[in-house]
Amino acid sequence: MTNRRVFIQAGAAAGIGLALPGLANAQAEPFRLGLLTVRTGPLASGGIDMERALVMYLAERNNMLGGQKVQLIVGDTGGTPANAKSKIQELVELNKIHALIGPLAAFEALAIDDYLRDHKVPTLSVAAAEDMTQRKPNPWFVRATSTSAQCAHAMADHCAKTLKYKRMAVIADDIAYGQEMNAGFQRVFEDAGGKIVQKMFPPLTAPDYGSFLAQLKTNIDGVFLGFAGSNGFRFIRQFNEYGLKVPLVGGMTAIDESVLRNMGDEALGIETVCWYSAELNNPLNVKFAAAFRKQFNYDPGFYAAGTYVNAAVLEAAIKAVGSKASNAEALMAALKKTNVPTVRGQVKFDEYGNVVGDVYVRKVARKEGRLVNAVSKTYPNVSQFWTYDPKQFLANPVYSRDWPPAKFLES
Repeated sequence: MTNRRVFIQAGAAAGIGLALPGLANAQAEPFRLGLLTVRTGPLASGGIDMERALVMYLAERNNMLGGQKVQLIVGDTGGTPANAKSKIQELVELNKIHALIGPLAAFEALAIDDYLRDHKVPTLSVAAAEDMTQRKPNPWFVRATSTSAQCAHAMADHCAKTLKYKRMAVIADDIAYGQEMNAGFQRVFEDAGGKIVQKMFPPLTAPDYGSFLAQLKTNIDGVFLGFAGSNGFRFIRQFNEYGLKVPLVGGMTAIDESVLRNMGDEALGIETVCWYSAELNNPLNVKFAAAFRKQFNYDPGFYAAGTYVNAAVLEAAIKAVGSKASNAEALMAALKKTNVPTVRGQVKFDEYGNVVGDVYVRKVARKEGRLVNAVSKTYPNVSQFWTYDPKQFLANPVYSRDWPPAKFLES
């Protein structure tokens, strides 16, 4: 059954005070917020961060958003589509949530897409599933993080124009997120004159990467990593054990802060791209990153910032609609109009409900004895369509293992 903790465990650890039952009943009905996250499996490191950061955001506001008491109800999907379906049903039909934050994975978002539409659930997604804000936009869905390929587009541009790479390989988890990310990277890199000469897709739950490392080409300029959860950490560790020397670059979650704390010098100098870094020097993030680090002894990354940013978007929408926050249509309309400063920078949405915002190239460096993703370059106001014409972009198939076609693969 869905975990109905109203911060009884995580909240107590964060120092959240709980109202007495009698007092709670005398108050207005709370705004019921659902969170779909992952606590077990290869995606758990990110899922745990999602929950921690959302609990922190609410704790900082005494469990209030826009003047309304918030009740958080958490569903653990275990990182599978079937569980995502059953948990969203529980959250909506049993717990009567007014809005949802999550899920984590693109394949989970795709699995519950129809349910969200049918039941008109205002959803603030962390998952990056491309088509939910593209060819088949879900009217009950906004995304303040990014699509799978939104940041990969920028990294491909950086690799081609700044790093001057000509020949590259791409490797990613064999899930929608990894496939879409690699496809977007391939498209922009090849449009800039480069060649993707090798593509590999290990299973999400691959026990090790030995067979893939044995096949990896070495006559290339670099490898783009499209891993999620702890898989990027595992791949890089084995990459170094094999003694390979090809430069590595990565997507949003390849070296997330949730796993960077477990890495050593092998990570130094690796460049990744994301819409967030714990090193961003804006007032909201300086405060958030320090508080998160103090509480959990490591820096927040993609997953923690994902729920923290979405909570800020939700708070702005609740403030805008006031007493109508429990009205799904009113809340959704307010969410789509959001233009609010957050720890990632300003968040606003395009007509499809996807964020237009800054994207950052980061390089792993040491700071005060720990590894950090230091920001080295900013791509401002990046659209999910990159620099392509949206109509032409949407006329093509969704990014996948097979699109765009691989023109330069070498056996």
